[in-house]
Amino acid sequence: MSTSALATQRCEPCTKDTPPFSRQEAQRMLTNIKGWRLTENGKTLEQEFIMKDFVAARDLINEITPVAEAEDHHPDLHLTGYRKLRIVLSTHAIGGLSKNDFILAAKIDDLPKNLK
Repeated sequence: MSTSALATQRCEPCTKDTPPFSRQEAQRMLTNIKGWRLTENGKTLEQEFIMKDFVAARDLINEITPVAEAEDHHPDLHLTGYRKLRIVLSTHAIGGLSKNDFILAAKIDDLPKNLK
């Protein structure tokens, strides 16, 4: 499955009975998105962008907001050092990763970014 194929899909609600992806499943899905990595515990995805400046970082956050709202799946966004934006994805309802995280990552990949 390519990034573009994931980006055309929609997030589906998970319940606490939905099993999170195993590390192996997450690693397999990771091949479909660019620049993202599994965190050490294997329960979250993250990517860090060094933006051109503070305004570019804010603009990317503003681009992510309607996408996350439309999918009802929300990343953790960490802006530090005025232009370093770290995006962390996980499915809070299941305490780990689901297909939704990879779908949102692919959609974020498709957004315009003004990088350093």
